[in-house]
Amino acid sequence: MTARTCLVVSGFTRWGALMTLETVWRLTPARAATSSMVTPPRMVPRAPFDGVVDDGEGFEVLFGMSLPFVGGCNRELFERSYERSNAPYELRLLVSTVTSPFRATQRVRDGQDGGVSDLFSAAMTERLARSAPLAARMRPKTLDEVVGQDHLLGPGKPLRRLIETDRLSSVILWGPPGTGKTTLSSLVASATSKRFIPMSAVTAGVKDVRETVETAREEQRLNQRGTILFLDEIHRFNRAQQDALLPSVEDGTLVLIGATTENPSFSVNGPLLSRSTLFRLLAHTPESLRILAGRAIIQEQATIDDDALAHLVNLADGDGRSLLTALEVAVALADDEARGSERRQVTKEDAEAAVDARVLRYGDDEHYDIVSAFIKSIRGSDANAALYWLARMLTAGEDVNFIARRLCISASEDIGLADPMAIVVAEAAARCVQHVGMPEAQLNLAQATVHLATSPKSNRVALGIWSAMSEVRERSAGAVPIHLRDAHYSGAKKLGHGQGYRYPHNAAEGWVDQQYLPDDLVDRVFYDPSEHGHESRIRARFLANKEGGATSI
Repeated sequence: MTARTCLVVSGFTRWGALMTLETVWRLTPARAATSSMVTPPRMVPRAPFDGVVDDGEGFEVLFGMSLPFVGGCNRELFERSYERSNAPYELRLLVSTVTSPFRATQRVRDGQDGGVSDLFSAAMTERLARSAPLAARMRPKTLDEVVGQDHLLGPGKPLRRLIETDRLSSVILWGPPGTGKTTLSSLVASATSKRFIPMSAVTAGVKDVRETVETAREEQRLNQRGTILFLDEIHRFNRAQQDALLPSVEDGTLVLIGATTENPSFSVNGPLLSRSTLFRLLAHTPESLRILAGRAIIQEQATIDDDALAHLVNLADGDGRSLLTALEVAVALADDEARGSERRQVTKEDAEAAVDARVLRYGDDEHYDIVSAFIKSIRGSDANAALYWLARMLTAGEDVNFIARRLCISASEDIGLADPMAIVVAEAAARCVQHVGMPEAQLNLAQATVHLATSPKSNRVALGIWSAMSEVRERSAGAVPIHLRDAHYSGAKKLGHGQGYRYPHNAAEGWVDQQYLPDDLVDRVFYDPSEHGHESRIRARFLANKEGGATSI
């Protein structure tokens, strides 16, 4: 008798059971259907098959539906009922499915030797693989297929050696999007003898972490096998969630592979980071992006013009996944245009239609790095660079109030009294941001940026306050000189307050030579004017006062 297979679907609802049968029908690599797929559910099947699918290789799948069969628990009842039906098929596999309209769990049991097999997993995997995005289909299967990251994965490099020898300890993979963090995790999964559990911090929580830890302990107890937890987007976990990982990482219950696009110094707990090795993945170079695109073009059985490839590489901005996604769209557009002909050539028009704008990366790292470059360009009097970094921030959607505050700070820290108008211009720009708003407020910010960048520079005011603050923190507070103390209340004169104070406006020069600092700081200088801009005039007055015997301006 030819081997046949019967599928029994047990549903909470008729709708759910029908949906499951329809799904399985689509996923089965069938060529022809010889009878109806489903019939109304019945309590005990008299003829437990409703559809026959011939896969072209002498193997058939019989579809049946019965409500009492839950998770295979009524197997014997089904087998007896099947025998009474005198069906002309040998029962080889029984598939029981508990299903609702939105969830289905399949269990496949071998009817002869009790072994476990999955009738549909191979077909499902194949179908999903064929319909997966190009970036997923191009995912490397071996370390030798990985493009880029030679500093980590080149011959003899540390991460490659750890993966190949299956001696990987807890690591944090940090890098921009599309640089291969998930790819590395899949390569670890295929190379390791440990149990590999993938998890996303976007959807997981402490409950999931605790269940994973318990699973890892059970695996170690029963099979003496370790467990690797791949936690994607680890920066999405808050401090408490990350703390839940600490004990199991520290005692070796789990080997953690954390992937993040954010700087781990800001996004990963210090204790967890100290127990892991940090590997920095770099953005793809144009050369490595071209290699990726070349492989993908071969995969898609297409060709691409040089200017189209240059356009896609330029806008990918080091992101391999972004490049492959755009290339897949461009090939689809080329296919549409080539319909009815043999042309499958990706042109620049196809590439431009697929992606016409660069998506700027602007996470926490870029936020701090770009504003740092912006302020340093102003400090360095490079108006061109300052405008570029301003444009980067505005294009990425940076808070304009934050930019205005940074300009006000720079006006005092980097320019000070070398140009007293700098703080006025910066403050005016901040007010304009409030009154005008974007996009027109970019003009006000640009004007303030250029004014500050082209102004004479002096940090003497900043150095003065920092020096004075340090003095206050590090030394005991000196007594206020008696002649400077408040003398307006009754009894102050009896204490001697204000005695000996000389009123500067009574002097013809507008200043008098008297002590203003505490006794132990009389010779201490906090503000020393530079010779830049307006501050040179202040310095001249300072020197004139010293020659006249004053110790300060």
